[in-house]
Order: sequence, then C-alpha cells, then structure tokens
Amino acid sequence: MKAVICSGGKQYYVEEGSVIYVEKLDAEAGSKVVFDEVLMANGKIGTPTVKGATVTGEVIKHGKSKKTIVFKYLPKKKSRKKQGHRQPYTKVEIKTISVK
Repeated sequence: MKAVICSGGKQYYVEEGSVIYVEKLDAEAGSKVVFDEVLMANGKIGTPTVKGATVTGEVIKHGKSKKTIVFKYLPKKKSRKKQGHRQPYTKVEIKTISVK
C-alpha cells in the first residue's frame, strides 16, 4: 500500500517499510506515532483527507540536520552578519497503512 500523508505542513509519499524524516515530533524514540491527515491511500484520493485512513509509524531517533550558513552583506557599509541554523528532525519508519 502507498499513501500521501501531511505532517508539519509538508506532504510525504510513503509506503510500508519506508523511512522518512519529518519535522520534530513530541514522541520518545521507540514509541508509535499515528498520522491522521492522509491525503491519499491505496489510490483513493480524499477531499481533502481520506476518512478513516491512518498511517502508523515508529520513531527511530531525533536529530539535527546539517548546518546551513546565512550570510548577509551590505557593500560599502562594512556590514556583515554570519549566522548558522540546524533544523531538528524526527526519523520515522512507516509500519502500517490502514483504510476503513
């Protein structure tokens, strides 16, 4: 089965056994997480979501992505600003996709 889920304002195309990186979730590593916002499941498209469809996953770990550098520069003003950012994520393995 394949599905499209929505988490953290982003859409993810998943199938059973796939591993995805989503915005940080409030769940412990090793715990189950349920995605209720299923936009498409098994070829069935929702308006806007498929009623009764859920995707269950298991949290593998939490982490931070690679650092991105933001550098702002104004010529002739001697203005330079260097700033870094690391976005937190949650690694989730999809276990089951169910449609009722």
